[in-house]
Amino acid sequence: MAGETAALAGAIALGVLYWAGWCWREGGGLPGLLVKTGSTTLLAVFAYLAGGPWLLVAALVLSSAGDAFLAMDKPGEDKWLKPGMAAFFLAHVAYVALFWGLPQADRSLLNLGAQLALVFSGVAFVRWLAPWLGAMRYPVFAYTAIILVMGAAALRLQPQFLLVTLGAVMFVASDMILSLQLFTRPAGAPKKMLPSLAVWGLYFFGQALIAWGAAYPFMTVAE
Repeated sequence: MAGETAALAGAIALGVLYWAGWCWREGGGLPGLLVKTGSTTLLAVFAYLAGGPWLLVAALVLSSAGDAFLAMDKPGEDKWLKPGMAAFFLAHVAYVALFWGLPQADRSLLNLGAQLALVFSGVAFVRWLAPWLGAMRYPVFAYTAIILVMGAAALRLQPQFLLVTLGAVMFVASDMILSLQLFTRPAGAPKKMLPSLAVWGLYFFGQALIAWGAAYPFMTVAE
């Protein structure tokens, strides 16, 4: 218990530090890279020590790798964007497999409507974004497909996994804002502070909620 508590506390401390000190700046250098990747790596350590599913640990490790790739790009460069997207794509594959293996809620108009709203809004968003994508068009389409499947899978989970569902939706929202920063921002324009804070805050704390919620789901009434 002490080890997992320390890992989670360390992850949150580093996540908040990166949020306050680096996420809104152009380039973070080695310190920013270490703080950023350290936060999600410690979430993976927490999930492992807490006895979380191996797919959860794998998704968090892959996410940390994606964070590292994206942090290695210098301002104005995107040579590490595709490797970063590939790592996150695999992380979402792991999350989809994890969510499909967790207890599913009974089919209802509520969860069906939520899934359809997510998928159709995501498709509409990427269709609107398409003119800015250029050579990244097909990688972004593929990535959008897997993250929407991940989000839809989370929306079908039973209520004891509410934190997982919330975290997954936060992850999707973060990536939508990030895509605006990556593809619609004029060349040479600086990062905007508020969207950058939203991207990291939604992403990191979404991941933290997924990790906690999958490792420690709420107890059901029967329990």
